[in-house]
Amino acid sequence: MNETPCPNCERLEARIRELEEQIAALLKRLQELEGRQAKTSHTSNQPPSQDKPWQPKSERQKTGRSSGAQPDHPGTTLKMSAHPDHTVHLPVTGHCGCGQVWGDVPVETQVTRQVHDLPAWQLQVTEYRADVKICPGCHHRQRAPFPTHVTGQVQYGQQVHALTVYLNVAHFVPLERTSEILQALCRARPSDGTIALNLNLAADRLQDFESHLRTALTQQPVLHADETGSRVNGKLQWMHVVSCAQLTFYGQHARRGRAALEDMKILPKYKGILVHDAWSSYFKLPAQHALCGAHLLRELRGLAEHHGQVWAGDLREALRTVYHELKAGTLSPEARTAFERRFDELLEEGLLANPAAPPVPGRRGPTKQSHGRNLALRCQQHRCAVLLFLHDRRVPFDNNQAERDVRSWCVKRKVSGGFRSAEGGQNFARIRSYISTLQKQGRSVWEGLVSVFTGDVLMPNFNP
Repeated sequence: MNETPCPNCERLEARIRELEEQIAALLKRLQELEGRQAKTSHTSNQPPSQDKPWQPKSERQKTGRSSGAQPDHPGTTLKMSAHPDHTVHLPVTGHCGCGQVWGDVPVETQVTRQVHDLPAWQLQVTEYRADVKICPGCHHRQRAPFPTHVTGQVQYGQQVHALTVYLNVAHFVPLERTSEILQALCRARPSDGTIALNLNLAADRLQDFESHLRTALTQQPVLHADETGSRVNGKLQWMHVVSCAQLTFYGQHARRGRAALEDMKILPKYKGILVHDAWSSYFKLPAQHALCGAHLLRELRGLAEHHGQVWAGDLREALRTVYHELKAGTLSPEARTAFERRFDELLEEGLLANPAAPPVPGRRGPTKQSHGRNLALRCQQHRCAVLLFLHDRRVPFDNNQAERDVRSWCVKRKVSGGFRSAEGGQNFARIRSYISTLQKQGRSVWEGLVSVFTGDVLMPNFNP
């Protein structure tokens, strides 16, 4: 005899299934929010400035060595000068305990000490007096010409101009504080307008430098690229960097993607190896791609620590191990092949642990997937770019070169904020490119900036 289903029981079971689905969705949402809240610069691409509280974690392995300078380090101790600018003689005076007058005793030897200090700062005023003569025959009036750099009746000199640019661009000192520093040091207070004119003039005279720099970068075998936000008149714009060990190019642009890269005129025609952090616009470029391993390690750490993804922790450890073996020169071909096989296996585990989300009824476009699935798919899709460091010794494991070059811009943003105009940001970027390139090549930034205002720009080596 068949029993008739109880309507109340069916409704109850349906309600239970509905509640179970809601609980599962809420648990998934809770895990997503907890993971987002737990993100730091060590588990994602979030900048360190957003870490709260600051908890230092590093991917570096302990070496057992103490911090500071290591044995046989040359050191930078202040040394005695062989040619002092001033000498102060200190005679022995008075009497010896036995009554002998020291003034009658000849000097046996001398003990020397030196004090290295700055002279008193003050402006040196140079007055140019141009003779004026009148021809006795035709009464023509003739004046002797002034030097080309003397254009006004009263003006600041080239080194004052260079100092204002050095403080503002090299050390990110705001315009008003730059004026205050000069007033405190040498009793001169150039206006904000004067400093802005110096920046405009320096940027104008560095156009040839920037043109040569673009050409030189396109000829490098490996380049690094990155970008960061930069405020212009209160609105978000972007500062892009393209660099290598000896050259740096900065470009300020209103856009972050393809339009900015086209305007910079470097990467769209670059055919070498480009190291970056997987920003989608870079993959549209003709370069051969290499992805930053440090970014990957941070994302894997976040998945392992905050989402319990075992495959991510295993892949992170395998990646760190093979990198350090490669760095130490102990990685064998067999170990490399075994790692690549393990790499593929762990990505498959990651896809199984993060199944594809079903399409949402009534919603267009691709369905949003979990971070773990997106990461595994990205590593599969760009496998060659992720592992290029294993096969080409020119390719570094990370994108630290670009991140170090970007860091100075982040410091500028914190110290003195953004720019009042797009032109100001572009001028700052060009001058900063010049300063960074000189620094990388061990050239004097001060001498370079002075040369800009003398009209004979000190050019770096464009074929390092």
